[in-house]
Amino acid sequence: MRDWLRDTLMRRRSKRGPNDSESTGKIGQEIPQNQPAPLRPEYPTPAPAVTAEPEVEAVPVAVEAPQAVEAAPEVSPEAPLQETPVPEAAPQKKIELETQPDSVATPPPAVQPVSAKSPRGYVVLTIGLPGSGKTTWYKRRGVTPLSSDMLRNILFDDITDQRYQGLVFSTLRSLLRARLIAKMPWNYVDATNLSPHERRQWIKMAKSFGYEVQAVFFDVPLAVCLERNAKRERQVSDDVMQKMAERLRPPVFKEGFDKITVVRVKGAAPTIKVEPDLPATNVDEPGEGE
Repeated sequence: MRDWLRDTLMRRRSKRGPNDSESTGKIGQEIPQNQPAPLRPEYPTPAPAVTAEPEVEAVPVAVEAPQAVEAAPEVSPEAPLQETPVPEAAPQKKIELETQPDSVATPPPAVQPVSAKSPRGYVVLTIGLPGSGKTTWYKRRGVTPLSSDMLRNILFDDITDQRYQGLVFSTLRSLLRARLIAKMPWNYVDATNLSPHERRQWIKMAKSFGYEVQAVFFDVPLAVCLERNAKRERQVSDDVMQKMAERLRPPVFKEGFDKITVVRVKGAAPTIKVEPDLPATNVDEPGEGE
C-alpha cells in the first residue's frame, strides 16, 4: 500500500517531462542527454609569413673635427660698457636724538620729506615714566594720541579711575586696529610702554597691517620725573614711580622698531644706553605726518 501511494504521488508530480527545447527557463537552458553534440568545424592554422628584413644601405658619415672654442670678443675702448644693475639696499635703521625745549610753545623742527618707497603708514609708541614729557611732546605737535587717560574719561567720566585696566587697554588696541583698517597714515599711542612685553602687541598689530613702527623713548632721569610729578594735580606715589623705573627698558630694534628717537632733558646725562652697537644721528626728531 505504501509503495502504491508513493508511485501514484510521484507520477502526479512529474507530469512535465524534461525540457528538450532550446528555450531558456527559470533555471537556465537545459540540453537533453540523448542529443548528440553539435558539429564544430576546424580550420587549419596558416603558417606565419616570413617577412624579409629590408636591406639597410650603408651611408657614409662624415666625422667633423672638434670646433675650437670661440674667444670672447675684444671690447674696444670706444664701445660703451653695459652697466650691471645694483640691487637696492634695505633701509637702514637708525637712532635719532632730540632735546626737550624749555617751553611748550616751542615749535617742533621742520618735517622731513618722506621717501617715495614709504610703508603703508606709521605707528608711533611713546616710552617713558610719568612726568617724562610724553604729553608735552604731543601737544607741541598738535597731535591727539590714543591714550588710556582719554579712554578713562570716555568710559568712566573720570580720568583718575584706575579700574578695569584690561578693559581700557583692550579697547585702546581696538581703536588702533580700527585706524589701521581705515588706512590712517599716522597713528600715535600715548602710554608708558615700559617693558618689551607691554610693547609687543602694539608692534605685532602694526606689522600685520604693513605699518612701520617708531619708538619715542624719553630718557629722563627719575629725579626730574619725580619733581614734575609733584607739581601735578593727579600724582603718582613715589613708591610706584620707583617700581616703574625699575621696570623701564629702552626700546631695541630686535623688538620690531624701524626707528628710535631718544628724547633727553637739556644738559642731562644719558641714563640708559640705547643700542650701543649702532651709531646715533644728531637729528632732532623723526618726520611728522599729522
